Amino acid sequence: MPRPELPKLVATDLDGTLVRSDDTVSAYTHAVLDRVRAAGIPIVGATGRGPRLTELTRNDIRAADYLVLAGGGWVIDQRDPHGPVNLSERRIPGQVLGPLIADLEAAVGPLTVMVEALEDPGASLWGDYDPAWRYPERFEARPRHECVVGDVIKAFARHPDRHVDDLLAVAQRVAGDRATVTQAGLGFIEILPPGADKAAGLKIVTDALGLEPADVLVFGDQPIDLAMFAWAGWGRVAVANAHPAVRAAADHVAASNDADGVARYLDALLARPQAAPQPRAA
Repeated sequence: MPRPELPKLVATDLDGTLVRSDDTVSAYTHAVLDRVRAAGIPIVGATGRGPRLTELTRNDIRAADYLVLAGGGWVIDQRDPHGPVNLSERRIPGQVLGPLIADLEAAVGPLTVMVEALEDPGASLWGDYDPAWRYPERFEARPRHECVVGDVIKAFARHPDRHVDDLLAVAQRVAGDRATVTQAGLGFIEILPPGADKAAGLKIVTDALGLEPADVLVFGDQPIDLAMFAWAGWGRVAVANAHPAVRAAADHVAASNDADGVARYLDALLARPQAAPQPRAA
């Protein structure tokens, strides 16, 4: 734990980091996050999940003051008692995405591609059927030209014979500054609007709160978290099950997601006598 004082903001990834392998969050984790928030420290859920999964995300991190969704493209302020306020809603134009996918297929061969176009609760992804996709109940087969005719929140792509990290390296070169390309542990690369990443999303939050990157503690497990690891200055914590690149970028490696690593780290942080947390004002 690098600092004697408490961070002024805590941001955590969800799937693979806060959420366990059985897609649940423990009562212990919820209780620790409640204690963090009661100590006057805002909490941000920073996830690759799109806005169509906002309610699921709220359920998994009930203490969150803000949500950074879609890998950083969408930011929601949940503090207003009258209802959530969207601070950012970014999309990638179809006229950019279509040629980018064509260029990538020219480099690596045919891909299965899905797009997330709608923010409506429970909306399906559109595109090519891929048996490797974990959530077939949220998928609708559509031809490629229909998927890239308009602006989309993000796209997913997979090559049947290439490891996702190898495909990611090629896709980042091909995309250049046309898009942000990353991967979140699903076996697919994710194509986001240019400049959209979790660091950019968190900057919107810190600007709203008058904080600096040096005030922020982050937790993560996949390459999609590397941007916020490079940006956050208070501390960067990987869970034990994290991707090797994320563990290498971390200041500390906590227990795994299945062992409540985020909550155990925060619990120990709050227990330090020198931290002297201040109660949240009524």
